[in-house]
Amino acid sequence: MSSCGTRVGYMGERGVSMIELLVAMTIGALLIFGATQVYVDSKRTYDTNESTARLQETARYAMSVLEPDIRMSNYWGLVKGSGVITNQVSRTETSAGDPTECGANFARDLMLNIEGTDGSANFACTDWRDDAVASADTITIRRAATTPSSVTTGKLQICSTRVVGELVEDSGSCTAAPAGQVNDLIVNSYYIAKDSNGQPGVPSLRRIALVSGPEFQPEEIIPGVEDMQIQFGIDPSGTSGVATRYVNPEDVGAGEQIVSVRIWLLVRAETTEVGFTDGRTYEYADRNEEANGTTNDLNAADAATKAYAPADGFRRLLVSRTIQLRNALGT
Repeated sequence: MSSCGTRVGYMGERGVSMIELLVAMTIGALLIFGATQVYVDSKRTYDTNESTARLQETARYAMSVLEPDIRMSNYWGLVKGSGVITNQVSRTETSAGDPTECGANFARDLMLNIEGTDGSANFACTDWRDDAVASADTITIRRAATTPSSVTTGKLQICSTRVVGELVEDSGSCTAAPAGQVNDLIVNSYYIAKDSNGQPGVPSLRRIALVSGPEFQPEEIIPGVEDMQIQFGIDPSGTSGVATRYVNPEDVGAGEQIVSVRIWLLVRAETTEVGFTDGRTYEYADRNEEANGTTNDLNAADAATKAYAPADGFRRLLVSRTIQLRNALGT
């Protein structure tokens, strides 16, 4: 009896068979693999959404800087139009002007309240041209600051009343004050640089801004902007304020009035994305694949009008906006 009972107890404590163990391990492995795949897919989706959100944020910020500056082009305080402002000097005149990095009279040429270059960095501020993306457009805005300023020396300012205006470097001697008001002169030249502050190889939106002196200094707006293209909306008569066509910056005819600006920004992620290849061909402004072919290098010598086909691991976002000039026909 004792021997039989012991045998029964031993049989009741039997272990897991090899087949059962293999089945359990296989099920466990499948569960772990499934959980890992869900995590990897979720992480990839999160990274994609995060990258897209960053691109949208960069585009919004860049536009938030460009749009109000462009919109207020040709604003001169209390006076209407730059034609009645004294002491302004055209860059074509031989008189000695302010010897800034952007050339003599670059700041004082108020009749050119908005101008640009098409597919090149061939603008006057040569000190920073080597860092500019070769085929990107540039745009320069001249205007008065929207808020009155205090009397200052060593800084270009606009003194204005309802009927007269004066460009001065010492607003203490301004003939418009105190009956009028004093506004700082704003001159901003926007361009795309190959690098950003502390991040070589990451393109950025930059500008060269007028400061005291009068001198110009470079400022970074935001990294991650790879290209900027500009077209001007033209009112041929110069009286209606309505654009009948859009042309490249250097195709504005004599007597034609710029009443709006159409701007394209190509925003690029700062780092490549694992497993992603940008296979798109970007056509915008005068970048046209059918007419001019494609390029994968915006700094190539012949890239100015070619469609952009990067074929790399950077995610991109192309945005566009048309901006009406508030003071196209004067303030």
